[in-house]
Amino acid sequence: MNELKQPQSRGVLPIISVVTFIGFLDTTLLIPVIALYASTLGASVGIIGLIIGLYSITNTLANVLFGRLIDRVGYKFPLIAGLIGDALSMFLYSVCRLPIHLALVRALHGTSGGLVGPATMSVFADYSDGTGKGRAMSFYGMSLATATLVGFGLSGIFVSRLGYQALFVFGAGMLMIGAVISLLLPRAVTKSSIPTKTAHDGGLKKVKDLLKRKGLIVGYCSIFAQYFTFGGVVTLLPLYVMGLGMEAFHVGMLLVTFAIMFIIIQLPSGALSDKIGRLTPITIGICLGIVSLVILPSVATFPLLAVAMALYGIAYGMLFPSISALIADHTIPEERGLATGIFHALLTAGVAIGAPVMGWAGEAVGVQLGLVLTPSIMVLALVIALAALKRI
Repeated sequence: MNELKQPQSRGVLPIISVVTFIGFLDTTLLIPVIALYASTLGASVGIIGLIIGLYSITNTLANVLFGRLIDRVGYKFPLIAGLIGDALSMFLYSVCRLPIHLALVRALHGTSGGLVGPATMSVFADYSDGTGKGRAMSFYGMSLATATLVGFGLSGIFVSRLGYQALFVFGAGMLMIGAVISLLLPRAVTKSSIPTKTAHDGGLKKVKDLLKRKGLIVGYCSIFAQYFTFGGVVTLLPLYVMGLGMEAFHVGMLLVTFAIMFIIIQLPSGALSDKIGRLTPITIGICLGIVSLVILPSVATFPLLAVAMALYGIAYGMLFPSISALIADHTIPEERGLATGIFHALLTAGVAIGAPVMGWAGEAVGVQLGLVLTPSIMVLALVIALAALKRI
């Protein structure tokens, strides 16, 4: 693939890492408390589920649509617009008075968030050189993981001590800071500067082309499987842990353990991926993820649960840089917005589908067996990776 030369990469990657962290902090701040907030507005259990799901529904569609837009106009202005839209959404959460208000804001938030994911990932892909895509994508993964760790940690503190309104205002303020920092990013070179026959391809045709590309198939299947599994874990793990007589604090500490290991392993995994190729880290990551989740429901003490979750975090850290780098490996700059939009759409869809599906499975066969079944989709992703990457 032809690569767009970006001489300012050393200065751009730290900036976009900070912007990515801020751009995903708002969603992680909301995840632990949005159901409780909906309840305070009078929403029933069924309506709460709909309100939570509206973000994923709109975000999945927006990622693909806005990815195409980013290919046409560059990443900078869509990124700033997405961050401002997210900031507006966070503020609007604070003025909701009825469940319908909250539902509308969730839909708006998911739509504006569909600009942030493809734009940030496109920057990392464009500003990685020919031998450093894995390393660049490890910074991307570290930014996402750090946002998860900080967001989950701050969310409960804010609400318990300062209330929901303070949380929403804090999130809006951080996003505006992110929009200001984004002004420091150089303007991207767009299609008009890069002659290519793909410039006139239709949107649907281009989506089909990307979905058929072998390297992208591996990345797309792996990210969906990875986050489908994660959706199952965050649904069933609390039930399993509390069934052992532990408390919500222990669940939080297990997720923190996962996130810390996810952050730590990213950079060495990305560097390894650049040196030896994508197949080995992907294979190790998927296998380790499967093993860790088979072990998890077979142990009953907190230290052993923490070890299993640490292994799960290492698996994520091994997998994410390589499957993200595949997007940069197998696309040219002017189609990366759409390619990364599909990537983020599948990431969101994975959690949105995995959580209820594995919840139903846990209800049908028991929480313990449900956890064992959770990584089954990763077996399919492993088969696809081994079959496709060996032929590339």
